[in-house]
Amino acid sequence: MFVEPSNRSLGYEKGRGWIEVICGSMFSGKTEELIRRLNRAFIARQKVEIFKPIIDKRYSKKKIVSHNENEIKSTPVHFANDILINSSQYEVIGIDEVQFFDENIVTVSNDLANMGKRVIAAGLDMDFRGRPFSPMDKLMAIADYITKVHAICMNCGNVASYTHRRTKSTKKVVLGEKDIYEALCRKCFYDKMHKK
Repeated sequence: MFVEPSNRSLGYEKGRGWIEVICGSMFSGKTEELIRRLNRAFIARQKVEIFKPIIDKRYSKKKIVSHNENEIKSTPVHFANDILINSSQYEVIGIDEVQFFDENIVTVSNDLANMGKRVIAAGLDMDFRGRPFSPMDKLMAIADYITKVHAICMNCGNVASYTHRRTKSTKKVVLGEKDIYEALCRKCFYDKMHKK
């Protein structure tokens, strides 16, 4: 379980930031955890801004919304650099669906942390083939804190870490929900992948 770092535990000095990454499969609670951490920052009266990729319009154009319908206002942006440009007056930066951003999200997140900001980013760690989902894998490599959350296998009920696509599309990015994707454990995922 993730314990949020406190200013004291990090040896906080003005101008020192860090990167937190929340990763896992679909339906694992990544966005829910992101919203929880951001709400705590609001309660602490910190200056918070939240960004999401403009292509993610599944639930809302201007909010990030968890699968259990918790939501928080966000700013949709086209590119990772848009986050850097729009973050100067904020202390805490939330970023959802990191895997949909361009590779520059890694540099942007690092730059923000080096400016003294707390960056909290959430996204899929693996694609529908069970391979590392770039740029999330690179962001995890430079993160100060990583929390991997798990779903429940929709096939057998065990702990799930994989996102299985039910369609035959081979495109890397296909937006969808339970109509297209299911969370699976390792065994069920590999059983289904080898049947294709």
